[in-house]
Amino acid sequence: RQQLLVSALWHKTDPAALQGWLRQAPTAAAHGLAAYRGNAGAIAERALAGAYPTLAALVGEEAFAALARDFWQHHAPERGDLGEWGAALPDFIAASVALASEPYLADSARLDWLVHQATRASDAPEEPPALEAPADGAAEDLRLLLRPGCALLSSAWPVAAIWQAHQRDGEDRFAEVRAAFAAGRGDNAFVWRDGFAVRVDAVDDPSAAFTRSMHLGASLADALDAAGDGFAFDQWLVQALQKRWLVAVQPMDQR
Repeated sequence: RQQLLVSALWHKTDPAALQGWLRQAPTAAAHGLAAYRGNAGAIAERALAGAYPTLAALVGEEAFAALARDFWQHHAPERGDLGEWGAALPDFIAASVALASEPYLADSARLDWLVHQATRASDAPEEPPALEAPADGAAEDLRLLLRPGCALLSSAWPVAAIWQAHQRDGEDRFAEVRAAFAAGRGDNAFVWRDGFAVRVDAVDDPSAAFTRSMHLGASLADALDAAGDGFAFDQWLVQALQKRWLVAVQPMDQR
C-alpha cells in the first residue's frame, strides 16, 4: 500500500487504482493526492532554496519553484533528512534543454551545493597542526589534510564572483561579475569554513592545482609538482594557518 501511494504521488499510478483500499471515492482520492503533491512541491521548494540560494536568486522565484517541483518528480528524496537531498540538481540543470541558454547555472548550483555541504561539515580542532613533520620528513612521504568542508570548484564561468556578489548589498555589487563575463574569465572557487560561516575565495590556477591534489590524497611532493613553479608554498602555508584550512600533516602510510 505504501509503494502504491508513493507511486501515485509521483504520477506513476492512476488515483483510481487506490480505491481498493481507500474508503473514499476515486474523486476524493484524487483530491487527496493533489493536496499531497502540492505539499510535496512546497517542501521541495523550501529544501532546495535553503541549499541553493544563489541559484534561486539567479533564476527568480517562479522559475525556481517550477525547477524544484520538476526535480522532485525525477529525483525524489531517499532519506528523511532533506538537508541531504539535492546533490543531483546541478547535473539535472546541465541536462535541461530549457536552461541551455544559461550555461553558468549548473556550476553556480555546484558551488551552492559545496557551500551547503560545508555548513553541515563536522568541526575541526581549533589548535593549529604540529609542523615538525615537514621539517623531519621528506615531502614525498607526507600529505596535508584540510579541515572538513573545504572544497574546490574549477569552472569556465566566474562562479566565485557570482556567489560573492549575492552576499553583498549595493548597486555595483555585480560590476565584477559583468567584467568577468565580458573578459570570458572563469574561476577556481575555494570553499572553506570560518567558524560558523562559510567563505568562498577565488584562487589562482597553481593554488587550485595544489588544492586539488591534496583532496585526491597526493603527497606533498606530488601536490607541489602539480602546482608548478608559479606556486608559492610558503605564502600558501601562512594563509592556511591563519585561516585554519590546514588541520594535520600526516605520513603517507597513515590512514
